[in-house]
Order: sequence, then C-alpha cells, then structure tokens
Amino acid sequence: MSDSQILIERPGHDSHAQNPALLHHFATEEQQRDASNLGMWWFLATEIMFFGGLFCAYLIYRRQFFGDFAAASSSIDAALGGTNTAVLICSSLTVVLAIWAAQTARRGLLLLMLVLTMVFGCAFLGIKGIEYRDKFVEHHVPGASFQFHETVPGHPDQYANPAHAQIFFALYFVMTGLHALHMIIGLGIFAWLLWAAWKGRFTPEYHTPLEIGGLYWHFVDIVWIYLFPLLYLIDRHK
Repeated sequence: MSDSQILIERPGHDSHAQNPALLHHFATEEQQRDASNLGMWWFLATEIMFFGGLFCAYLIYRRQFFGDFAAASSSIDAALGGTNTAVLICSSLTVVLAIWAAQTARRGLLLLMLVLTMVFGCAFLGIKGIEYRDKFVEHHVPGASFQFHETVPGHPDQYANPAHAQIFFALYFVMTGLHALHMIIGLGIFAWLLWAAWKGRFTPEYHTPLEIGGLYWHFVDIVWIYLFPLLYLIDRHK
C-alpha cells in the first residue's frame, strides 16, 4: 500500500467541520468548554490573590485605627453604595438570563439581557463618579490638599486623626478604583459579546464565551459585595 493510500483520521475531525467555532487544537466542543472554564478559574484565582493583599492591608489598618476609619467611613454616602450594590446584583441576574437565553435559542432575549447588563454597568460607574466628585469637593482625596475634620462615631468630643483618615481614603480610592477598572474591562467584554450575539454566533450548542464573560462579571460583583460593608458600613449602627 502506497503512502498516498494511507488515510489518517484525526480525532474530532467531523466536529471541526460541523462547528467552525471549535478551535483546531481541541478534539470536541466539551473539551474546549472545559479548557476555557479552567483557564478563567485560574485567572480569577490570581485576581483573588491580588485583591486579597489589599483586603489584608485594609483589615490591618482598620484594626489599628478603628475609630479614625469609622469617622472616615461615615463621610462617604452609604445610600449611593447601597444603590450600587443593588445595581450589580441586578446585573448578575441579567447575565444569568443572557446565558439561559443562549441555551434556549432566544436570540432577542439574549440581546436584551446583554444590553441591560451593560446599562447596569454604566449606571454603577456613573454613581461611583458622583461619589468621587463629592470626595474631591470635600478635599478627602489623599495628597497635599487633604483635609478632614470629623469626630469619631460615639465620641463627639474626639476628632479623628487626619493622617489615619488619609490612609482610609487612600485604600478607598485604590480598592474602588481598581474595581471600577475591572468594571470597564467587563463592559468591553460584554460589548464584544453583544456584537457576537448580534451576528448569531451563539447557539444552544456553543455559548462558551458567554459563560466565560459571565464568570468574570460575577467575580467583579462579588468583590463589590465585600467592599461595600468594609468601606461603607463601619460602625454605622451607632
């Protein structure tokens, strides 16, 4: 038998022909989906370590300067922070509904849920911009112009140490700023997902990018769920 008569059947060859979205280095759609999910979970693990260092630094300083941190926390608007929390929870719901719509071949609903997710994300950033503007007006931004003249909650005759309050606001801007940056990246991801959904690329058999984008969005939401009580609700019961 000559070499030209020898046919080598590549595993998954038929799957590649039937599904152009299946990359050449994966044998099956399930293998590609599992590899994509594993890669995203590894990425999120590095993000957890990244934010974990900031959380540790915050908790150390909060334990050391609790009264001063409580005074600084009371100067930020908990109502705006709570509104943003509700906005992100709603956005997580729309992400889940978008994935469900793709799984059940509801293209119109898929597009609507992706648009709503982006609207919620933009609303979050808009509210955060209002908070930042207020801090600039009040001179609560760390630096040469920083000013802070608030009393410690529960101790009306004791003023907070401005240097310690400045540490709180430094952590506040770093942590919420990095979170906002992740939100902006997430909006970029969902803009691409919306474009791909509009082109009809997602089907009940193939919607892996939606699941991966959803994992990223849920992670960003969970980070905020921790940031909100840590930054906004210190000693609020008093």
